[in-house]
Amino acid sequence: MAIIILDCLGLKCPQPILKIASTVPELKEGDVLEVSADCPTFEKDVRLWCERMKKVLLWVKKEGDMKKQCQIQF
Repeated sequence: MAIIILDCLGLKCPQPILKIASTVPELKEGDVLEVSADCPTFEKDVRLWCERMKKVLLWVKKEGDMKKQCQIQF
């Protein structure tokens, strides 16, 4: 199991989700992707993506006004 960090700060919808999706081929079962983003719709978007892709959203936390971080288990 590895933790992979993905910086999506400064990207606007749908770019953070597209960047997550483009990282998927690199990940193995059990890996965790930790994503930072400041897009206003990021939390909603990542929840929907995880649900559709059947991935486990471990947590989402807010840091400050806009920045959010999450971990997705593959």
